[in-house]
Amino acid sequence: MNKDNLKGKMNDVKGRVERQAGEWTGDQKLQDQGTADQAKGKVQNAWGNVKEGAKDLKDEVSGKKDANREEGDDIGNRKDRVA
Repeated sequence: MNKDNLKGKMNDVKGRVERQAGEWTGDQKLQDQGTADQAKGKVQNAWGNVKEGAKDLKDEVSGKKDANREEGDDIGNRKDRVA
């Protein structure tokens, strides 16, 4: 998770709270602001996902291994591979 994902999630939650508070109080302006903050948060989160995907792709292309993958897991390093 990068800072765009985190900010996006925070804006989304903030927007949900504002929108709900606006619904409870009948404040249309607060509802609209909450809806806008939710949309902003969703876009920020999506942008963070795009950035993470690009970074993962770059790492994959450059030959870096995933930190969660054990050495020898990928097909190129299999010991039972036919030569």
